[in-house]
Amino acid sequence: MLEYILGFLLIWFLCWWMRDKLRVGKVSDKYVFITGCDTGFGNLAAKILDVGGFRVLAGCLTEEGAQNLRKETSSRLKTIPLDITKSDSIENAADLIKMEVGKRGLWGLINNAGIAGILCPTDWLQIEHFRRPIEVNLLGPIEMTLKLLPLIKKARGRIVNVSSVLGRLSLTGGGYFPSKFGMEAFNDSLSLQHHEKQDIWSHLPPDVKKQYGEDYLIQSDTRQEKLVKKLSSTDLSQVVWCMEHALTAKYPRTRYSAGFDAKLLWIPMTYLPTFATDYLLAQDIVIDSNAV
Repeated sequence: MLEYILGFLLIWFLCWWMRDKLRVGKVSDKYVFITGCDTGFGNLAAKILDVGGFRVLAGCLTEEGAQNLRKETSSRLKTIPLDITKSDSIENAADLIKMEVGKRGLWGLINNAGIAGILCPTDWLQIEHFRRPIEVNLLGPIEMTLKLLPLIKKARGRIVNVSSVLGRLSLTGGGYFPSKFGMEAFNDSLSLQHHEKQDIWSHLPPDVKKQYGEDYLIQSDTRQEKLVKKLSSTDLSQVVWCMEHALTAKYPRTRYSAGFDAKLLWIPMTYLPTFATDYLLAQDIVIDSNAV
């Protein structure tokens, strides 16, 4: 009986693997718009898709970022000014994209732009610390999608929303986590500077400082540094590969998980009972582990 089950699983995997390898036809007439192309994932994705023959439209927040990207790509790539937090900027970008793609429509929209914001205990923060990440990571992509959806439907294209394992597992306070939980419902690297937390700490009421203790800031920075090392990677290609596959595969996957740590550690942790996950995180068992 066991050999039949193993044989079935092997056949199923081979069929899935061959199906996953199938690609769409000619891409030289397909337009793709990517947000957040000044640096990071969006910048690398724009370069790789440009090399792959796509007609890339790259949303850039700064003119400097746009100029640098144009220098390193072909004449096919066009940059578009975009501040994802401003409706008039999104409207202007949508108009430029509509003019560029014409009757062909938009094959792909990659909602990549995102920020981490400030990550620290919730009672240290003000509403502004939550609002900015939610505007960039959630509300901006939603509005961008609504504006471009008619063009995507015209091309029978795809939408790629960049979320995070931290949209399934909240590790501390701040606007990043609810924004990514929201993106999970709607469908990058963590960075936190010590001086940002130090500034917030200096403005906390004395009773709040007393609750946490003077050593908390140093301890939390050490833990934060370990967490950043665990979740961050200098290899941006893992995420960009997922983007590329989602746009070029004949049968794209519903969800992509970049990196073995996401597949083997962080996502499985989200299926544990809450008390078990909280215990592991509180004891630093996961963050200190060298298993992944």
